[in-house]
Amino acid sequence: MATDRLSLIFGALADPTRRAILARLSEGEATVNELAEPFSISLPAISRHLKVLETAGLISRSRTAQWRSSRLEAAPLAEVTAYMERYRRFWDDSFNRLERHLEQLQKED
Repeated sequence: MATDRLSLIFGALADPTRRAILARLSEGEATVNELAEPFSISLPAISRHLKVLETAGLISRSRTAQWRSSRLEAAPLAEVTAYMERYRRFWDDSFNRLERHLEQLQKED
């Protein structure tokens, strides 16, 4: 099992159910029952997804009386964005070089 931070984050983001949970939490805190509503999976399955998200640092969980709510933690998403930025620049540069090359070819014709 991966233990470095980026691997944990990417692993958590790899699942569409977990991404949907994060999208819901971007609107505000929610309980397990509220998060489970749109899915046709069991509450224990939702809880397992929440545990993966919590381990990756993408959510935090709190307890008030008998209610346990989850909250989005955006800092790990900023780490992923910073990591991916290097590759975005690479592709932007590659496409810019290709564009210049194609323009040069058109001028030569």
